[in-house]
Amino acid sequence: MPLKFENLLTKSDGQVLGLGKTAVQNILRDHGVTKVLAEEGGRTSRGSVGNMKKYVAFLNGLKKSGDIDFEYIEKWWIQKVKAFFSGKPFLFSFDQSKSLRTIIRDLIQQAEKRQKQTKGATFVGTMLQYLIGAKLNILLDKPVEHHGASVSDDVSGREGDFVIEDVAIHVTTSPTEALLRKCQRNLDKGLKPVIITLQKGVAVAEGLSEQTGILERLDIFEAEQFLAGNLYEIGKFALAGRRTTAEHLIREYNSIVEFCETDPSLHINLTK
Repeated sequence: MPLKFENLLTKSDGQVLGLGKTAVQNILRDHGVTKVLAEEGGRTSRGSVGNMKKYVAFLNGLKKSGDIDFEYIEKWWIQKVKAFFSGKPFLFSFDQSKSLRTIIRDLIQQAEKRQKQTKGATFVGTMLQYLIGAKLNILLDKPVEHHGASVSDDVSGREGDFVIEDVAIHVTTSPTEALLRKCQRNLDKGLKPVIITLQKGVAVAEGLSEQTGILERLDIFEAEQFLAGNLYEIGKFALAGRRTTAEHLIREYNSIVEFCETDPSLHINLTK
């Protein structure tokens, strides 16, 4: 310090010296970010040199006020990168070469990756609840009642995430003893409890329900299979029908997100 922007240019003065995908990704990887920020790392962008000159001027001005904590600055930029990634919608691609369960699993894995990068977020549970809700909207004669994924049943007075006829549906990523007690209350009120969870949650739900003594009185479904099976049935097992139904599912999901949430990154974009 002070920096000289001339020293940060390539010999041709047309690019920022040392800026590229590898350098950028190495820094991001140090902070646990594995997504690719930019294939060219900004190096070939016409605006990169201008941005660099402005940033050099900013840092030099900052230096006049005292020592610069570059570690703090790097962490600040990393948070901006994470916010950029979390602001992008999830992607759904109907690839006929893949099983429907694989396609649905890819969506859930996208949510899992984003959740790991965002402390305190519940992207997986939110996505799962709204996908199940979207499927029920398609299946039933009239839409079911939807609530924000963060609104607990106890607060809203509901018997489950969805109540249809005498069935109380509970959507969860991690079954707990509290959930099984809720299922017991469903049974006491004459309702049929159904738990829909991730693959790893099925065994947990079965174990807890057995301990509670209600294993034979409730149904437990793995979410991917629950969704994929209905896409086959509603689409009448035809390729065109499956594709149309899958697209309908995503449209319904996005409508629920718009109704219940304020975070646009929860949307799912259809890709070819």
